[in-house]
Amino acid sequence: MPVQQDQRAADKSSFFIPDLCSVQSVFLLVLVAELLAIVLTVNRHGLQQFTWQNFATLSLFVQWTVLLSAAGLCQLRLRLAYWPRASAAAVSYLWVLLVTAAVSALAQWLIGGLAQGADWHIDYWQLLDNLLISAVLAGIALRYFYLAQELRQRQRAELEARVQALQSRIRPHFLFNSMNSIASLIGSDPAAAEAAVEDLATLFRATLSQVSTEVSMAEEVELCRRYLNIEQLRLGERLQVDWHIDGLPDALPIPGLCLQPLLENAIYHGIQTRPQGGCIRVDGEYADGWVRLAVTNPLPDVTALGHKGNHMALDNIARRLQALYGEDAGVSSEHEQQNYVARLFYRASLAQASIDEHSAAGNRHTATDVKIPL
Repeated sequence: MPVQQDQRAADKSSFFIPDLCSVQSVFLLVLVAELLAIVLTVNRHGLQQFTWQNFATLSLFVQWTVLLSAAGLCQLRLRLAYWPRASAAAVSYLWVLLVTAAVSALAQWLIGGLAQGADWHIDYWQLLDNLLISAVLAGIALRYFYLAQELRQRQRAELEARVQALQSRIRPHFLFNSMNSIASLIGSDPAAAEAAVEDLATLFRATLSQVSTEVSMAEEVELCRRYLNIEQLRLGERLQVDWHIDGLPDALPIPGLCLQPLLENAIYHGIQTRPQGGCIRVDGEYADGWVRLAVTNPLPDVTALGHKGNHMALDNIARRLQALYGEDAGVSSEHEQQNYVARLFYRASLAQASIDEHSAAGNRHTATDVKIPL
């Protein structure tokens, strides 16, 4: 049953007709209707005979037609989402024409029928004019919705392909170094070797998950700790991590493998290039609906070569965040004194999450003022 509900939700979200009942959509519809009323008034009466009365009458007619059509499509799209696309488009098209005909007849009756009484008859030529204009504009709008949905699906497929390629790309040196470290521990410390194998398996399992999957913040942090455990097998005391994430509830949603690549870059481009190593600082906070994470690492030595990044990981993380949380989400990076700082930020809600801050604090391994090894 949950699988069917998830599938239905996906069908509704991928339907080519957008949600026309949202506040932003209604505002845009009202604005477009007013612009259309201006065009029709000027076309029908000309600028010299333009009057506010004619504009107001035509504006009222256009607004009723547009808003009633949108309201009907809002209700119909819940059912049409499961129909074949051609049939759904045909029903939507016919609904707009039906609303246009009904509002046109009602407008004629209100303007002329009440005054003329029993002698009033429908002006079929005017009704045909309105239907023709509505047919052309409705066809253009539905075609635009269809092409926009096709473009979004194509962009999402391209994004998922790029992120999937990033997730499936495990640096050979990391895999070889991890296996060598595990092999060296088998004889001296079998328990540590077994724990390292479990950490490596968990990391590989995460790379095979769906690119659009959201996980909890606690799960992402646990994955990062397992990754850092593996890296510390070869870096030892050179790698230290200073966690400051008490402000992040465990149940906060985050796309899987968003924080881990930032830590990987911090190690690969910062810590391992320095003979003395260094400390990575992880800061996190949740305030006013915003999730903010920052990973800070010391800059590499001037003599270190071959570690210049191409920002591929940062670009892919930014695209994933924007695909899930909107254009306000993203990733930034900058140099601060002798450190490199990578930040990610997005809006998230805890409305449907059950948070227990006391247990969250007990499940985390944090440091507030001192630098500690993993």
